[in-house]
Amino acid sequence: MLKTNAFSQESSNSLSPRTREMIERRRRLLGPGYQLFYQNPLHLVRGEGVWVHDVEGQRYLDVYNNVPSVGHCHPHVVDALCRQARLLNTHTRYLDDNILDFAEKLLGTMPAELSQVMFTCTGSEANDLAVRIAREHTGGTGVIVTNYAYHGLTASIAELSSSQFSQIAASPDVRTVAAPIHSPENPEEVGRRFAADVRAALADMRSHGIKPAALLLDSFFTSDGAFFEPSGFLREAVEAVREAGGLYIADEVQPGYGRSGRHMWGFQCHGLVPDIVTLGKPMGNGHPMAGITIKPQILQRFANESGYFNTFAGNPVSSAVGLAVLEVIERENLIANAHESGKFMLEGLRRLAVRHPVIGDVRGMGLYLGVDFTTPEGAPDAATAAQVVNGLREEHVLIGAAGPHVNTLKIRPPLVFQREHAEIFLNSLERVLERL
Repeated sequence: MLKTNAFSQESSNSLSPRTREMIERRRRLLGPGYQLFYQNPLHLVRGEGVWVHDVEGQRYLDVYNNVPSVGHCHPHVVDALCRQARLLNTHTRYLDDNILDFAEKLLGTMPAELSQVMFTCTGSEANDLAVRIAREHTGGTGVIVTNYAYHGLTASIAELSSSQFSQIAASPDVRTVAAPIHSPENPEEVGRRFAADVRAALADMRSHGIKPAALLLDSFFTSDGAFFEPSGFLREAVEAVREAGGLYIADEVQPGYGRSGRHMWGFQCHGLVPDIVTLGKPMGNGHPMAGITIKPQILQRFANESGYFNTFAGNPVSSAVGLAVLEVIERENLIANAHESGKFMLEGLRRLAVRHPVIGDVRGMGLYLGVDFTTPEGAPDAATAAQVVNGLREEHVLIGAAGPHVNTLKIRPPLVFQREHAEIFLNSLERVLERL
């Protein structure tokens, strides 16, 4: 998964000497573990709102990056960071108003049952902490995830991230289930089929003497290809896990922070209250912060047995940033904007699908959309997806691909994305499709 849309050294002959020199320097200093995007990699130096600028002054529309959730370098967020950084930055073993103000504001967006928060620095850490707490609370070890899930890169979470199983051995306690594929003709079947798969995974755990600890799900199934409908289809599967003694962990790193255009959190689209919610990148608009919210009765045993401290998590600067992000979402009415801009873009993509048979399916919720490319026979078409991604890059539009077959455009721009930006994207996509 991490090599999706990655730069290949085979493309270097067509690059400028300056770009080739920088790529070689990067390879020499950082080693082979890192990846670059695009056949023609970008050297970005500045950003604002939905735009980023390269070293030559060219502007690119960012239709991919959910990390700067309220827009690149939002002034209110940058000011909050700088103001607190000039005063003090330390850890959570001292009393500080910032962490309490941020925690209170964040918990105010959650269901009342999720009344406590713990901070981390990355989404990987958040999922690691959530699984650790679930295992201590339940006494179980088994975790159910979807077939192409990505939940992070710590050792314990990489073993539960099925999209990485070709490189990293799966935990013997993990069980995978198929992602809930949409069925417009029979929407009720989506939830029933998913719940049946979860029950089968639970039965297999029992047969191997594994006690379940958690069902860990990205609320939008983003790595699996992005699936959203029908609302409420997760309820039966969650009930099955809880009946078996496990917890429901909602991974909101990508679906959260108003991206659905309906609610603040993706799990709310299903009318559910998770036992633990994990948060990540969008919390800090690019500043590294993450965390979990949790039911206090679940946290109590973990606190009694283990306790928790993370030097940088929840520090005063991060807390000031996190609070500023929530204030921007509220003041600028960005959940409503995600709904309006996303609806306009979804309608435009569906019109393109009528004119271009290479588009097999279009689906979306708010400012998270997926576009599948398929062959005339209906098979996943990764080659066309790659052509579109790199073609859009030459149109100065940044996008990525996802899914187990890497044939799905992953569309998740900053929440400040407007209709005018959607029109630029749709027009650029049409030009690329016409050139295929």
